[in-house]
Amino acid sequence: MTDSQPTETLEFLATCPRGIELLLADELAALGAEPGKTTVGGVHFRAGLEGAYRACLWSRLANRVVLCLAREEGIETPEQLRASVAAVEWKAHLASGASLAVDFHGRSEAIRHTRFGAQTVKDGVVDRLQAEGRARPDIDLKSPDLRLYAHLHRGRLILGVDLAGDSLHRRGYRRDVGHAPLKENLAAALLVRAGWPALARDGAPLVDPLCGAGTLLIEAAMMAADMAPNLARQRFGFHGWAGHDEATWRELKREAEARASIGRKRCRSRLHGFDRSPPALAAARANAMRAGIPALITFHGAGLVELARPEGLDDAPPGLVITNPPYGERLGELPELVGLYGQLGERVRAAFPGWGLAVFTANPDLGHRIGLRAHKQYALRNGPLEARLLLMAIPEAARGDDDAGASARAGAAPARSEGAQMFANRLEKNRRRLRKWLKKSGERCYRLYDADMPEYALAIDVYGDRVHVQEYAPPRSIDAAQAQKRLFDALSVIPEVLEVDPARVVIKRRERQSGRAQYQKQAASGERFEVQEGRARLWVNLRDYLDTGLFLDHRPVRRMLGEMAAGKRFLNLFCYTATATVQAALGSREAEGAAGASDSVSVDLSNTYLEWARDNFALNRLDPSRHRVVRDDCLRWLQTARGQFDLIFMDPPTFSNSKKMDETLDVQRDHGRLVRLAMARLAPGGTLVFSNNQRRFKLDADLAEHYAVEEISAKTFDPDFTRNPDLHHVFLIRHREETA
Repeated sequence: MTDSQPTETLEFLATCPRGIELLLADELAALGAEPGKTTVGGVHFRAGLEGAYRACLWSRLANRVVLCLAREEGIETPEQLRASVAAVEWKAHLASGASLAVDFHGRSEAIRHTRFGAQTVKDGVVDRLQAEGRARPDIDLKSPDLRLYAHLHRGRLILGVDLAGDSLHRRGYRRDVGHAPLKENLAAALLVRAGWPALARDGAPLVDPLCGAGTLLIEAAMMAADMAPNLARQRFGFHGWAGHDEATWRELKREAEARASIGRKRCRSRLHGFDRSPPALAAARANAMRAGIPALITFHGAGLVELARPEGLDDAPPGLVITNPPYGERLGELPELVGLYGQLGERVRAAFPGWGLAVFTANPDLGHRIGLRAHKQYALRNGPLEARLLLMAIPEAARGDDDAGASARAGAAPARSEGAQMFANRLEKNRRRLRKWLKKSGERCYRLYDADMPEYALAIDVYGDRVHVQEYAPPRSIDAAQAQKRLFDALSVIPEVLEVDPARVVIKRRERQSGRAQYQKQAASGERFEVQEGRARLWVNLRDYLDTGLFLDHRPVRRMLGEMAAGKRFLNLFCYTATATVQAALGSREAEGAAGASDSVSVDLSNTYLEWARDNFALNRLDPSRHRVVRDDCLRWLQTARGQFDLIFMDPPTFSNSKKMDETLDVQRDHGRLVRLAMARLAPGGTLVFSNNQRRFKLDADLAEHYAVEEISAKTFDPDFTRNPDLHHVFLIRHREETA
């Protein structure tokens, strides 16, 4: 290829995020280019060099603009790729002494790694340059003078010069990105889909009620002010290209600067962003300042509950509310978000009747909580996430709606569905049933609900001012969408009925566990807090593990152990976080002056939970020299242990196949062996308290023949667990007295 002239028509490829290719084609046509074939994530087009520069400067949607130098079919091997690259006249594009980088995308059977593909392309460039007597170019992966683009898919190679250099979505204004930022060109695509360019021409306002770092607002302001999105960019890829025409570029940039100056003065639209996070607002203001449009956007330090129509918009035409709320990618985030989406719907209906609403979310089920029907939906990707832009019309305020609007402005809760109301009624009923017991016992950690209604298969536990929700995985016969709706219904009413902050509601899915699943982290918040049970202070973590560190159904058993343990040697097998040991060591609440166990040994296989046990001991000032923890397989430990204990508590898991164990454990199959080994460590006159959570558990009949066995399961349920009498089984096992 010879040096290009501005009037020469050239072939280009503009790349973009998946899902906005047709928008990009329309944009390129509006910029004077001739769009051609559309591919996944790209649009081919024809234009002169001036048209390519204009696309780099003005495209709000493209990632890159590539000058195509070669298109070939049948490229499968490294040799074919290298030869195809070497056929290009590189001296017309790569100046002497210029550095080089190659971005390679795609693969073939013989080219399976992008780094290898990039190396092969570079080798082809070097082959051609050396054949023409030129030196090898330096490779600079971070800031090259010239960046090449190569894409290989199904044997088809596209090779060219990246005129953008760095991706065009990086406008340069966003150094403070906030949390989970939206890419600038995706934000622009959402605004185009929502009809903002036409609204801006009419001087309509725009509001983002959850603005974060302000990307949607800044992109909207630049559209309204006729500002080229990349006007502030200091360098493009074409600046290091040998075919660059500086005069043409300078003229285009002068034109864009003049348009921006005029556009900022003539802009009639007013834009408002709301966010309750001071760091996010600080980032948004700094980003707007760097973008050159700070006067067009007003930022408000307020959350959704305070969202109202800003002053000065009463005479403005109906505008657009657009936002990119959190999606709830992790199950534990849902309690806050269900309420947030519902509140968003209530607030916009109250404050912006007659406006348009655009919500971009990767969780359409949450989008339904807004309570408005989407008249259009567009499928897009936000990074790796499949997402949707939901376009809704906010209804005009009708007569008689003044009271409803005032209620919403005051932060009233959204109207409940019939199912949500039924669920709320059950929670209230359960609270009334437990109120007298809770007042008398002083307990603040208890189970409020356990799948009382089959449609709402949840277990809800209260830990002071926090709530732990476990969703039982629905059977395959249950429609997943219906199950999701019911879950959202429940999560929408739990904070209100229980009067807790939604941020303090944690949800997990409870499924049959195997191996080390109960020990594996679900999250890494490190968010533990202290609770009180009887005389014991205990650490609880609702977020990071499947279980919380405190089995609430065993509360009466721990209380009984405290009553039985005074002055005794105590052994806790499968001790978990050793909450039973703490109660045994502290003694009975009824006898405040009474001492607890004289000493104890707590055995478990998990380092995580043994460390937790040590923290519980420290919290209660238990002497570690008298109360020891041992990491071992309980079965192996019982086979080798020496010494005897006056009181033993054994609560094995229902099933475990942990790799740390010598063999699998099935409590129904193996409990006889476990009990016999434990009884060998039990002193005369002592008691083994044997417990397990196998719902259909049957005690080995041989044990009753050898030992004195008393089942006390029915006595070990406080009022919050009486609905499920088979939740656990508890036996007192003692040596039979020897006969003369």
